[in-house]
Amino acid sequence: MAKSPSISDAEWEVMSVLWQRSPLMAAEVVEALAGRRGWNPRTIKTLLNRLVKKRAVDFTAQGNRYLYRPRVAREACVRIESRSFTDRVFGGASGPMLVHMVRQADLSADEIESLKAILKGKSGKTQR
Repeated sequence: MAKSPSISDAEWEVMSVLWQRSPLMAAEVVEALAGRRGWNPRTIKTLLNRLVKKRAVDFTAQGNRYLYRPRVAREACVRIESRSFTDRVFGGASGPMLVHMVRQADLSADEIESLKAILKGKSGKTQR
């Protein structure tokens, strides 16, 4: 998949639909978002066009309609958004951000065990 561009909150909504199921026609994206957001169909088509220009979404022509699909993986966008959030809100410090998130989260026993395993694996690595 392509390098991840910066996408807005509204564009993120469109990408979420495409990550769940694609390729989709613009009308299908409109239908999926109408239930969640109540946006005008032209707004959604504008967002699709922006995402195409940013190279986050690709399309293929099929007759007189276009089928849209993501060009970037969700995980790559999550990584960029996470870094941006950490930089803006926590001055780039991952530790305080993680502590804050863990304190605020309602975690299941399985999630807690998973976090413990991740942290145990991290503690065995040499620090830079």
